[in-house]
Amino acid sequence: MAGSYGNAMAEALNGTFKAELIHRRGPWKTRAQTEIAIYEWISWYNNARIHTSIGDMPPIEYEHQYYAQTITPASIGAT
Repeated sequence: MAGSYGNAMAEALNGTFKAELIHRRGPWKTRAQTEIAIYEWISWYNNARIHTSIGDMPPIEYEHQYYAQTITPASIGAT
């Protein structure tokens, strides 16, 4: 299969993208408007959306918390 159709996670993300952005906010009049809308959605999806499987917090906040707990000054210089 071509594209993301062979990958269930990517296919689910495509469905979310279409439902939340394309069908809800489109159509756009120019390519520039479309590109800006896509950029804004990706930024929101990666940084601000609340995700229930990680404790009802945004992914970026969870990632920062994770690294703050796992990276210590001693582990930074270790090889």
